[in-house]
Amino acid sequence: MKLATFMASDGPRIGVALPETGRLLDIRAAAEAAGEMRADYLSMLALLDGGEAALDALRRLSERADDADLTHDLAATRLLAPLPEPRQMRDGMSFETHIRQSPSGRGRDLAAARAKGDQALEAEILARDVPELPEIYRRMPIYYFTNRLAVCGPETEVTWPRYSQIMDYELELAVVTGKKGRNIKAENARDHIVGYTIFNDFSARDQQMQEMQGRLGPSKGKSFENSNALGPWIVTKDEIPDPYNLRMTARINGKTVVENTSKGMLFSFEEILAHVSQDEWIHPGEVFGSGTVGNGCGLENGWFLSDGAVIELEIEKIGVLRNRIRTAKP
Repeated sequence: MKLATFMASDGPRIGVALPETGRLLDIRAAAEAAGEMRADYLSMLALLDGGEAALDALRRLSERADDADLTHDLAATRLLAPLPEPRQMRDGMSFETHIRQSPSGRGRDLAAARAKGDQALEAEILARDVPELPEIYRRMPIYYFTNRLAVCGPETEVTWPRYSQIMDYELELAVVTGKKGRNIKAENARDHIVGYTIFNDFSARDQQMQEMQGRLGPSKGKSFENSNALGPWIVTKDEIPDPYNLRMTARINGKTVVENTSKGMLFSFEEILAHVSQDEWIHPGEVFGSGTVGNGCGLENGWFLSDGAVIELEIEKIGVLRNRIRTAKP
């Protein structure tokens, strides 16, 4: 299933997206029509709290609900983030290329070379060696907590924070949890994953570079209105048996600036969940980002965002997460 949250006339509702037909099943309408309304259907978080029993009931309901009055035209429906207020959000650093290239100034230099039209310099920059991977990234999954209250969905306009001059995107895969657990073993961790979505970790790079000198974590460089975009829906794990070889693409104003795959994570999502859950509870409705795929942001590839830019992130078997950037009004 492709689980979505959308805006109805009476507020947010959950639905099952049917991209192949261009329709969205309204779960509340379908449940009420079938006389099977339950509290699990009131929000995505409630559905995830309901566990496998709630998901199984939803599957049965969606298979029987073929009445056109119970569906909406996807193209005309305002999708929200599939999980508008995650219970918790963590973002990792799982791709070696991104970790090695990000501190090198590569993206800044590429952007400057392109602005001059100097193709020889651009080729020289692309051929430069980058630092070796610090050993800590091989020893354990590295992650930070991000702002679960600054989440937006597809087609939402993201306001460029006034304190920043350099806005960036990050192409990431994310998992959503659907089961509580502590001291989870990696071989059992997939049981705690309900599905996958796309994550755009918008970044005010100049602010981030300043605050990271304080040797803590990113704060205002990552936390501003709508800075964490998720969507367009959560694809349940039965539709993606292998999440570690999915095509990942980013486009700015229709131009492809990133092409990669989810292959080669230093630690799998299962290993990340095992690490994080050591002597700590993991709950349904948490989001774990993979970290940026190699070359998946302007900091690496030199293609940054500008006022009015439309950024599209696409991941195979999931879909497209599209947002527009606008500068803040004075």
